[in-house]
Amino acid sequence: MENYTINTKCVQAGYRPGNGEPRQIPIVQSTTFKYDTSEDMGKLFDLEASGYFYTRLQNPTNDYVAAKIAALEGGTAAMLTSSGQAANFFALFNICECGSHIVASSSIYGGTFNLIAVTMAKMGIEVTFVSPTASEEELNAAFKDNTRAVFGETIANPALTVLDIEKFAKAAHSHGVPLIVDNTFPTPVNCRPIEWGADIVTHSTTKYMDGHGAAVGGVIVDSGKFDWMAHADKFPGLCTPDDSYHGITYAEKFGKEGAFITKATAQLMRDFGSIQSPQNAFILNLGLESLHVRMPRHVENGQAVAEFLEKHPKVVKVNYSGLKSDPYYELGQKYLPNGGCGVVSFELKGGRDAAQKFMKGLRLAAIETHVADARTCCLNPATSTHRQMSDEQLAQAGIPAGLVRMSCGLEDKKDLIADIENALNQI
Repeated sequence: MENYTINTKCVQAGYRPGNGEPRQIPIVQSTTFKYDTSEDMGKLFDLEASGYFYTRLQNPTNDYVAAKIAALEGGTAAMLTSSGQAANFFALFNICECGSHIVASSSIYGGTFNLIAVTMAKMGIEVTFVSPTASEEELNAAFKDNTRAVFGETIANPALTVLDIEKFAKAAHSHGVPLIVDNTFPTPVNCRPIEWGADIVTHSTTKYMDGHGAAVGGVIVDSGKFDWMAHADKFPGLCTPDDSYHGITYAEKFGKEGAFITKATAQLMRDFGSIQSPQNAFILNLGLESLHVRMPRHVENGQAVAEFLEKHPKVVKVNYSGLKSDPYYELGQKYLPNGGCGVVSFELKGGRDAAQKFMKGLRLAAIETHVADARTCCLNPATSTHRQMSDEQLAQAGIPAGLVRMSCGLEDKKDLIADIENALNQI
């Protein structure tokens, strides 16, 4: 499939049925797999043969879908996880341990920020957060001798900042560590971070990849380009024998192309068990088959809504990289020439009270904590996810009380704008 366009890969990559085999990816809803001899199974446990023995580690349905996403991102291997949060944790913890340090963009999803700043800190892993607009000098100053990874989001949720992938990749590589990029919002249809220097790509497949709010999941994709053995002292988990898995040295046995995902599967998935169910993987694949058709409509609707809001007198500010007035417009043109996503955030005059009246006035858009769905949904953080914070605290966090995050679905943009206009009239 390598020579086909991404449109064709969305439909057909990952699974090619043989003569008389199911045309659709089969759902292998089984915990275990039968073998004729213990020697046959032993080869699997020694990683000497390919196959399946327990779905907590691997499952054929999941592997078909993971292979499709690897093809879409231009990677060499991939692994499905139970959620996007699990994907980010596995991607970082696969190369970090107690005493390690991470450099991360400060403009990332709040759940991931908390994962790195609080939960992983309890595991002895420290972090330095840097502004996504940090200069090369400021970025390089954040690194330490024990830095093991750099992390950022292509389009941050919900700030909608655009990561300068090349700048962050250059800094990471100059210090001998990989760049991990969460590419959930643009998807590989609109941006492929590996082409810009990223080494590992993650997704919450719950969002646009699924596209219908039906299945929670995540994925990790390895570019297969980072030379772990060239920096063996930094990554002993990949470059020295794993005593918990028969003394295998992953980077030697599986090379640059397979070491990262093999270790994440054989070690982390074995121990943490954050699997995606085969049923969810099947649903995810149905979403992937139309991803290339859906993303242009999400972008079209997001752009139309952003342009409408930018001109409205009751709106203070609109965040959307497709607007020429947006501070990330130029980066958006570079990394997202076909548009970013359908998520728009905007601040209303009148703060919290205005936002509440606006939300009550909506009829088509639903109030949900979800984003990147076929159906338009929205959220006012001050009255939901961040309701425990005062207006002053919200302002300090860069989340004004009057901020609304709207995820534009696949409806007609004229109907979306009419619904928004009607809600604004209620203020």
